[in-house]
Amino acid sequence: QVHLVESGGGSVQAGGSLRLSCAASGYRVRSTCMAWFRQVPGKEREGVARHAAWSGRVYADSVQGRFTISRDNVANTLVLEMNRLQPDDTAMYYCAASVIGNCPGFYAGQYDYWGQGTEVTVSS
Repeated sequence: QVHLVESGGGSVQAGGSLRLSCAASGYRVRSTCMAWFRQVPGKEREGVARHAAWSGRVYADSVQGRFTISRDNVANTLVLEMNRLQPDDTAMYYCAASVIGNCPGFYAGQYDYWGQGTEVTVSS
């Protein structure tokens, strides 16, 4: 049984940083696609960053240059380093995983597993 558990969310001021983690169990982080999404009330879930098993990392334009997605294969954890946070980054952040190595883009409906989310609030 696969479980994804996010942590690291919180409240920061604009310009600050946060580090989100997604601990996976029943699932090998290193061999498949994993991604971070975020969602605010009333809006669709949007892709933030994804990391396929055998290719590079892809970021949403809105976070390019500020966020970094990485894997810790030993800890079986997906990480999202978020720097220069802005109020528009305020959202619930979710970790997602696919059973295949290539990422299905940022199409949320095509990811197989999801965490429960961790909340990020950025104040101006």
